[in-house]
Amino acid sequence: MLLHNVKQWRVVVFSVFWGIYSDFSAALFSLCAPTGSQYQTERDFLLLIPYLLPVFGPGTRRDQDEAKCQDEDGEERVASLACGDVEGRLNALFNRVQAIQKKAGQFDLLLCVGEFFGTTPEAEAEWQQYKTGAKKAPIHTYILGAASQETVKSFSSADGCELADNITYLGRRGVFTGVSGLQIAYVSGREALQDPPPAHCFTSKHLSALVAPLTGNSKFRGVDILLTSQWPRGVWHYGNTPEVNTKFCGSGSVANLADHLKPRYHFAALEGAHYERLPYRNHVVLQENAQHVSRFIALASVNNPAKKKYLYAFNIVPMKALEASELVKQPQDVTENPYRFCSKDKTGKQRPSFNTTEEEEPAGQFFFDLSKKQGGGFRGRGRKREGDGRGDFQRDENKQPRRHPQPTGPCWFCLASPQVEKHLVISIGTHCYVALAKGSLTPLHMLILPIGHYQSVVELSSEVVEEMEKYREALKSFYKSKGARCVLFERNYKSQHLQLQVVPVPLDRCTTEDIKEAFMVQAQEQQMELMEIPQHTDLKQIAPPGVPYFYVELDSGEKLYYRIQKHFPLQFGREVLASEALLNIPTRADWRECKQTREEEEESCKQLRDDFQPYDFNMED
Repeated sequence: MLLHNVKQWRVVVFSVFWGIYSDFSAALFSLCAPTGSQYQTERDFLLLIPYLLPVFGPGTRRDQDEAKCQDEDGEERVASLACGDVEGRLNALFNRVQAIQKKAGQFDLLLCVGEFFGTTPEAEAEWQQYKTGAKKAPIHTYILGAASQETVKSFSSADGCELADNITYLGRRGVFTGVSGLQIAYVSGREALQDPPPAHCFTSKHLSALVAPLTGNSKFRGVDILLTSQWPRGVWHYGNTPEVNTKFCGSGSVANLADHLKPRYHFAALEGAHYERLPYRNHVVLQENAQHVSRFIALASVNNPAKKKYLYAFNIVPMKALEASELVKQPQDVTENPYRFCSKDKTGKQRPSFNTTEEEEPAGQFFFDLSKKQGGGFRGRGRKREGDGRGDFQRDENKQPRRHPQPTGPCWFCLASPQVEKHLVISIGTHCYVALAKGSLTPLHMLILPIGHYQSVVELSSEVVEEMEKYREALKSFYKSKGARCVLFERNYKSQHLQLQVVPVPLDRCTTEDIKEAFMVQAQEQQMELMEIPQHTDLKQIAPPGVPYFYVELDSGEKLYYRIQKHFPLQFGREVLASEALLNIPTRADWRECKQTREEEEESCKQLRDDFQPYDFNMED
């Protein structure tokens, strides 16, 4: 029978397609739908098919150049992977990750819980390939520290640091926050059974120090992700039962931690098992205001013989970007909070929880970047890692040192050093000072320097950052009065003391866009890729202490950043500004060609001090 009507053709074609689609969904549902999944029926799962097709085919729904995707409301989701114990099987892990990314598109980061390093010669050989750069992780990978005495030696520092390109050790415990606002808390190792604890262990006091500054904030609602080596004890209460011996499984302190931090996702390992607990609520129904739910996922070890799940993929919109009504939505299979069950003793009384007021070793606050352009992630504050690794984090300590840090040897820029040329000083504050640049590019070219010994901006304590910002604003106002715009740059490479170069560029010489283009073009000519940093992003969020970099900030607030890989022209910042396109003084690109006599320097500084005095906040009453 011939079908002459177009509508009839459409009905037939749609019916055939729908039949095939339905059969396919039924098979796929039985194969893929996880136990305890929110997709309880084939009909629910059917609606998910268009989103799963890229996983099974060569194409990808997500733009390969965009690591983050957006939901229907335009909210930015962070595409993430979590992994269980790697135990040195790096090749197996990263081969699997590459296969997944080839099918499903790029992910922003890989979070590894449990033991990352192995103890066998084979595991050590694999690690050396990544450590030396012979191989590179295909994704920004963030790992926890040692969970056994045997693997402690793999971490030469207790602080967070970059161990190899794209592989970052977070540290013993702390919090790091992404540019997107994603907040991740982490605790490495096992709960100690003795005091003092071994290097791979923690105590409840350590976790108290992590919890206190977070829960002490009245706006605290929880963290997006919690990473722990150990399971939380009793997490199975009110929920589905894991395939582990629950009598000996988990840490009570980790359970308390999870109860306080209210993570939306909590990942752990060490038990060689895969367990996805039903989501649980963080409030008591009809007694407390509704809060978001938490999900606990335990992952098995990489390439385990039983083929238990060791990788978990998920997209997450940072909590701070979600409306409260969206955040607190409760799935149908939500359960009671398991930690409220196990937080009571046999008499029914509440067990004591963390002492969140006791002073203890401060936990780290970390900030990281999910950009793939510069290999950044992820940034540990405090001190940089010794050895051949490169520090990758900046820690924001709760307590700042009262005394200025001192150099271990002679330093030309520490104000208390006998080597410093004090006649060049223009202004002195509490934590910073301003000086005329030696061999200055222009007569008003100045430096902002910390009084204490800091190597780079990202290593500064909070009070130093605050005062340095005041000097920056003062100099901008000063230059504006002179009819010039302000350009700042820092070269954290082959220098032991931070020098923030501040150079005025006359408004009638060029525009801000001209300056930006000059830096971009000259960087490209030297095979360097300057990355533009989002305007409201702190440099600490992308530039790790111990890692060399070049940074420039324009008067518009635009920031350009280059992570120095090998060699870098020491005069690059001056060369760009001195070029014909900008200041047109190419002969002054090298400071050594611009030296003045001591008398000339003193005269220049005297005049500059007088001119700058009305803008110097240290002169205010």
